[in-house]
Amino acid sequence: MIANKEKLRERFLRDPLERRLGGLAATLGRISSSTRNSTDAAVVKNLLEEAKYLIEWTAADTAPEIAAELVSMQTLITLWAKAWDTASRDKSQRTLLSVQAKQWSDRALDLSGLL
Repeated sequence: MIANKEKLRERFLRDPLERRLGGLAATLGRISSSTRNSTDAAVVKNLLEEAKYLIEWTAADTAPEIAAELVSMQTLITLWAKAWDTASRDKSQRTLLSVQAKQWSDRALDLSGLL
């Protein structure tokens, strides 16, 4: 679980929307990288939890079509988090999450308009 979730939320919500989407993109990028490189399944599980919260704290402030896209991501992230203890031991599942998280990261960065 995320330590100091309320502190993270308060700090995160001070940022403008585009920076929050950029932060989400960064967390999703860390999921992609950690899924490939970390041997500690808890690292990825914690990042998945963080991404779920970042989406929850961001989606309500976006246009409806963007919110729908973020909620769809969040649903898949939730499914990955629930299955991660088993999936983390399967190289093909690790690769699948890594690729999917990279795609989500790229999309969140696109939505942020920071590039």
